[in-house]
Amino acid sequence: MRVLTIMLTLLIAVAFVGNAMAVGTGKTVEFAGATQGKVVFDGKTHAEKGAKCNDCHPKTFAMKKGSAKIAAPHKAGEFCGTCHDGKKAFDQAGDNCGKCHKK
Repeated sequence: MRVLTIMLTLLIAVAFVGNAMAVGTGKTVEFAGATQGKVVFDGKTHAEKGAKCNDCHPKTFAMKKGSAKIAAPHKAGEFCGTCHDGKKAFDQAGDNCGKCHKK
C-alpha cells in the first residue's frame, strides 16, 4: 500500500510539472485561424512585464493546449481581456488589434 501511494504521488507530481511548463518563459503559443491574423503569445514578453504563469493559469486559461476558444468580438474580462483592459495592460479594443494579430 505504501509503495502504491508513493508511485501515485510521483505520477501526479510529474503530470502537474508537465502542465506547468506548457508555455514557459521564452516559449510561444500560436493561435492560428484568427480572421485578423494569427496571434502569437510570447511567454517571455509577458514575464518581462511582470506576469507570472499562475496569474492566468488555470483560472483564465486551462492548462490544456488548444482549449482556449477565443472568439471575436473579444469580451472584456474574458481570456486576454482579463488583463488587456486598458488599465493593467493595453486595451484589446480600438486601434490595438495589430499589437497581437499579425497578418
